[in-house]
Order: sequence, then structure tokens, then C-alpha cells
Amino acid sequence: MDLKSKEYIDKIKSLAKEKNAVIFAHYYTRPEIQEIADFIGDSLALAQQATRVQADILIMCGVHFMGETMKILCPDKKVLIPDMNAGCSLADSCKAEDLAAFKAEHPDHMVVSYVNTSADVKALTDVVVTSSNAKKIVDQLPADAKIIFGPDHNLGSYINSVTGRNMLLWNGACHVHSRFSLEALLQIKKDNPGVEVLAHPECKAPILAQSDVIGSTKALLEHTIKSPVKRFIIATESGILFEMQRACPDKEFIPVPPEVTEGVGCSCNECEYMRMNTLEKVYKCLLNEAPEMIVKKETAEKAISSIQRMLEMS
Repeated sequence: MDLKSKEYIDKIKSLAKEKNAVIFAHYYTRPEIQEIADFIGDSLALAQQATRVQADILIMCGVHFMGETMKILCPDKKVLIPDMNAGCSLADSCKAEDLAAFKAEHPDHMVVSYVNTSADVKALTDVVVTSSNAKKIVDQLPADAKIIFGPDHNLGSYINSVTGRNMLLWNGACHVHSRFSLEALLQIKKDNPGVEVLAHPECKAPILAQSDVIGSTKALLEHTIKSPVKRFIIATESGILFEMQRACPDKEFIPVPPEVTEGVGCSCNECEYMRMNTLEKVYKCLLNEAPEMIVKKETAEKAISSIQRMLEMS
């Protein structure tokens, strides 16, 4: 670790103590962000944890919709995010006005939305789900229920396949999970016979078909900890590899690379929005107590009902 990073870490810890602030980090953020966090997890787990801590300031190191969800669940606390421009391709693929128009075209359908959505979309939603509880919640809905599932088409397709449903799927996707290379995965499997393949359900169906374990980020992490297997091929955002390696220093994790199109590609799959969280931004965010996440009261009141229904059904 360089001296500048060490200085930022010391300043962040000092300010957090002084201001009674708690730092939350998603599994997909930079390793140095995860190291300074008081809590690490997926978006919903972090938002739920935020409701249980005694703090005046909550810093959500993730992306925009995660800060919104945290603010909705913690309306009386100051919620900060290091970079207001840290968006999400999946959340952006479903605009509230477009969903409202789609609902109007299908008035007999209820809406099930992935947690990776904006507060405005959650306000139009009947029940929110996560990748870990989507099957459980969909299974509890009436067998004859007509359902719009959004915004992740890949996750929706997977849930249809394991529930026997025929939900109407929104055509959205996570740009990271949808670009894994099937060709590369097959070659890695060939070169590493017997190695387990772990994939997030946001991946495309051909990737899931080659996987031994399909689950949420947290579920994949827990599997690597409990499994006697020593080597894994991982098809999800590469930020989780830091926590996997920290929890299992004696095990090996091989990331599946993205497809390369017209010479554009990288050796691993990283969400550039998650990487917008830096030590410098966390420090300035805490120092200036900005940018602060604000959610309109009317929107929050509508959105929280869909979240609460999920919690009741989980």
C-alpha cells in the first residue's frame, strides 16, 4: 500500500469516529474500499444492516440505486455516496416512465422488480426481489398470477426456468454479467478438469448451463468457504474475488474473461461504476458530508412498500 493510500485510510478512520459514521461497501468495489468498510455485502444486505447500526452518517460505497435503497430504509439518517455519478447499466435499462407505460399496456399484470432498480421504479413495483430470494418469492405468488419481471432479462429467464413460470420479461441486462465469454469458459474448463464453475444468475443462459453452482454473490462466496473443493472458476464481477481469497487463502479462483469484440476487452470483468469509489472520494465525502442521497418523500413512501413486502416474503 502506498503512503498516500495509508494517509487517506488514517484520515477516514479518524473522521468516521469523530462523526459517528459507518462505512458500507459492496462486494464489487475496489479491495482497498472493502478493507476500510465496517460492513461488506450485497446491496440489500447492506441496506438492512444500515437499519440496525447506531450511527449519524451512513456512507454507501457502491452505486446510485444502493444509496437510494439505503435512504429509503433509513429516512432519518444522513446517507452519503462517494460519487453521485456511479450508476448502474441494469438500473438504467429500465426507466420509470417506460415501466409506467408498459404497465399501462398490461393492466392485469403485477410487477416484480429486481433490487437493482431506481427508487422511482421500486415505487411502481408490487414486490422487490434479490437474486438470492427471487425464486422463493415468485413461488409464493398465485399460480395464475400474470407477472412483469424486470429489469434483468437473464435473471428473469433463470427464474422462469426454475419455477415453471412464464413471466413477461423486461429486456434489460447488467453489462458486466452479460458479456462473459462462453468460448473462454469452455477453454478454461477444458484446461482445468474437475474445477467447479460458479455463476451469478444475471449471466446469460449458455454460461449458466456450464455452471455447477448458480447463486447470488453472497451465495457464491459462502459456497467457496464451505466447499472442500480447492479451485473454482468464477463468472461474476471480479470484485468478489478479493473477499473469496481473503476468506479462503488456500484456494484458487479463476475469473471468466469477457468476450472481446472488435479488439475491445479486458482480462477480467469489472464494473467501472463500482470502481468510481476511491479512498480519496470516501475521504472527501466524509469530510464535506456530501454528496448526500435524497429521495423524495412521496417516492420513498411508495417504494418502501415493495421492499417491505419482499422482507415479509423472504
